[in-house]
Order: sequence, then C-alpha cells, then structure tokens
Amino acid sequence: MYDLKRLEEAMGELDEEVVVEELKAVMENGGTEAQQAMAACQKGMDVVGNLFDSGEYFVGDLIYAGELMTQAVDILKPALVESTSGSSLGKMILCTVKDDLHDIGKNIVKAMLEASGFEVIDLGIDVPATKIVETAKQENVKVIALSGVLTLALNSMKETVEAFRIAGMRDEVKIIIGGAPVTAENCAQVGADEWATSPQKTIQVCRGWAQA
Repeated sequence: MYDLKRLEEAMGELDEEVVVEELKAVMENGGTEAQQAMAACQKGMDVVGNLFDSGEYFVGDLIYAGELMTQAVDILKPALVESTSGSSLGKMILCTVKDDLHDIGKNIVKAMLEASGFEVIDLGIDVPATKIVETAKQENVKVIALSGVLTLALNSMKETVEAFRIAGMRDEVKIIIGGAPVTAENCAQVGADEWATSPQKTIQVCRGWAQA
C-alpha cells in the first residue's frame, strides 16, 4: 500500500527512492488516487520552496526538485490521461515570457496539462509577445498560459496582454499567468484573466475556460 503523507514528506526531503516507491504503489493499486498523489507531490514542492526561501535549500536543490516532480508526473501520467480520456480540451499556448529563461515549472505544468487533455503548444523560453500573438492567430488558440520566475517577467507578461489588445484579439483569448512573482495584485496590473502559483490551479482554470 501507499502512504500519501509519506509521499509528501519524501518530496519535501527530495528523497527520490521513497517518492518513486510511493508513486509506483499508487499505480500498482490502479492509479485511482493519481490526482491525490499529484497534490501530495505539490505540497512537498511547497516545502521545498519554503526551505529555499529560508536558506536551507539552494538553487541546485530547486533544480533537482523540478526534475523529481517531472519524474513524478511521468509515472502518474497514464492514470491522469486515463481519467480524462475522450475529453480532448483542444489547443492552448504555454511559454516562459521574454527575458526569462526558466522552464522547470513550465515543463511540469505542460506535462500535467497534457495529462488533462490539452494539446499544448509549448513555445519555450524567452518568448516575445509578437510570437505568442502570431501563434494564437495561426493556430486559433483561445487559452494562453504565461510563465515566469523573475520579477522582470511581469513586464513581459503585461506587454503580451497589451499585444493581444493591439491585435484586436484580447476579447477572444483567456490569459493566465503563473510563477514565483505572481500575485492577485500583479495579475490585475498585468491585465491577465487569472493567476496561479500551483500546477493544480492552472489546470483547473484552463479546463474551466476550455469547457465553457
């Protein structure tokens, strides 16, 4: 049997052996609690973030945590996909905005969005507003997810929202921003429709938009 509390603690402690052991146990049990296991992993990632903020963990630990979380998504993905099979949610755009080169969080969110039924157009990192708008126009995409870790990314997010307005497309798309510097106040300043600091909220919001 598996223990979700043990999984959460192991993720926070960056104990790969225990994380993998618990996740495989979830899958061997039919994967019915894959969503709960993913939530436990996210709680563990929150612990990692807090330890980084307090100086107990370093950048290398954050990178390792991101890799471990990606591995967790890969293990759970068959069950996550199965739970949403037959419910394709269409295309959406995901990217890290201009002047930001971070992609660990973006890649985790991408894996979970795909598992939820989205066809994710991943434009990568350091993506200018013009490319995002052009891709949305060409691919007829209505859901846009902008990621960033640096405070500087907020300016690029605002530029992207403004670029959609200038292109006459702002009312046609829904934009969610995510990452370390994002708050409700920043979301309002950027002009986005929603904000998130966890993959779970991102998936919930985007699914809601796609099914509206």
